[in-house]
Amino acid sequence: MSTLIVQADAAGEILYCDDGLSFWGGVDPATGTVIDVHHPWHGQTLAGKIVAMPTSRGSCSGSGVLLELALNGHAPAALVFSGPEEILTLGAVIADRLFGRPVAVLRLAPGDFAALTAAPEATLRGGTLSTGARTVALAPVSLSDLDLTPEDRAQLSGGPADPATIAMEAICIMAVALGARGLTEVSRGHVDGCILAHDANLIFAERMADMGAQVSIPTTINAISVDRDSRDGQGMPPFFRDKASRLADAYVRMGCRPTFTCAPYLLDETPRLGERIGWSESNAVIYANSVLGARTAKLPDYLDLFVAMTGRAPDTGMYGAEGRRPATLIDCTVPEGHDDSLWPLLGWIAGRRAPERVPLLRGLQHLGPTNDDLRALCAAFGTTSASPMLHVDGVTPEADLAPLPQTDRQAITLDDMAEAWHSLNAGPEIVDLVAIGSPHASLPEVGRFCDLLDGRPRHPGTDVIVTIGRDVLAKACSEGLVARLEASGVRVIPDICWCSITEPVFPPGARNLMTNSGKYAHYAPGLSGRTVRFGGLSACAVAALSGRAPVAPPDWLLSGRAP
Repeated sequence: MSTLIVQADAAGEILYCDDGLSFWGGVDPATGTVIDVHHPWHGQTLAGKIVAMPTSRGSCSGSGVLLELALNGHAPAALVFSGPEEILTLGAVIADRLFGRPVAVLRLAPGDFAALTAAPEATLRGGTLSTGARTVALAPVSLSDLDLTPEDRAQLSGGPADPATIAMEAICIMAVALGARGLTEVSRGHVDGCILAHDANLIFAERMADMGAQVSIPTTINAISVDRDSRDGQGMPPFFRDKASRLADAYVRMGCRPTFTCAPYLLDETPRLGERIGWSESNAVIYANSVLGARTAKLPDYLDLFVAMTGRAPDTGMYGAEGRRPATLIDCTVPEGHDDSLWPLLGWIAGRRAPERVPLLRGLQHLGPTNDDLRALCAAFGTTSASPMLHVDGVTPEADLAPLPQTDRQAITLDDMAEAWHSLNAGPEIVDLVAIGSPHASLPEVGRFCDLLDGRPRHPGTDVIVTIGRDVLAKACSEGLVARLEASGVRVIPDICWCSITEPVFPPGARNLMTNSGKYAHYAPGLSGRTVRFGGLSACAVAALSGRAPVAPPDWLLSGRAP
């Protein structure tokens, strides 16, 4: 059955691709132009188009980008999916319900989707989709399809100005759109939409806070756009500092903990195996599901707040055992002598091999990956896949779940990894900036970087910045690690991360950066407008000291490749 999830009339040119797009880091929120250099739509505008793809992928923050586009008049005319999709759908729901700026969202049955993608234009009027001579009647979303508790229904009855009712209504719309029969209770939350990437995040948060919204479960906050403890404001314009602080304050007013980290799994209290939680931030969600064995959907920005307010989430996907079963088996060929760049490369490629399905990576057990290896794997995977989870055979806690029927088989070879390395290394040899901490650096990662620098000063023409959560920062200070980094000329900055950093904290003169993060290597060209080099932490230390990146892939990546 084809469904109309967000109702609006629309007409326009059809823009179709079978490769999902992350709006965060992939679309300019001011213009609707695709800025993801790795996507086939790069350089095209989505404004006013009928945008069709199987599903979105990437960051939970894409919902905020869509809301910004809806508010500034550069949104697509309609979004059309063939499978479940949460991030952009939620952005469209918020644009409609809170701001009266609807963007039509459709989920089409296979035949209807194929017909649409073969047509040059489409029209949506009054719940009927027309592509040439073909018309499709779309079924509207009905909340009566949900099995709700009396408490759920009570929260739906508060009226249009009741923040709890707004939250519950959005949760229920998403539940129906995702095929859930009801809602599930969650024990803790993590809110992602606190980065001042555009005005929509601030407008939404302050509106909800001013209405009296309050979280009902323990809730942490993602990285923000300003270092709250910086005395000089790091050179940021006062109007930007003010707006970024207001955005953070809005969530604190609503009862969230001011943790300001994109790596909440590094905090002292981590979710338990099997615990149902309501997290946003793609790397954190994938790590929680995959490595901790907790259960969470990849909640879009804004839905994360609504789930934290109600303690309820759509009971579908990752909350059930069936949704966590692997659907793609990926055999990995790994050479001897690899370094830590292996894990982001594997994650980035695995996401491309399983763009919408939970994969099981095999052949890695003997490597004994560390927690840092696994979080690098998860973060990179989240840039190229819509799946909120992966398994590593013999390593992650649910890797023994039986694969789904008709599971496909893939492989990642040494040649695949070399090709990925070249894709993420488009920049020149000269490095102006070394970027560590995407996601926020862990204490072991900070310690290793200290040891690699060994007290030597950074190259005078190369800035080196480590972004970090304030809890890890306190531990790193107490162990003397921050003092050692600063003695080498490294800046250690809490609260913000590389996906939220802006000039002048991001050095304005830097034109080429190097990072050990597959996530940031993927997003940085679109987010910063700079070229990128990627490598392991040791290669980043070499670049920090010499101002130059290795010109060739590491030796382990060259050994044994097909001639």
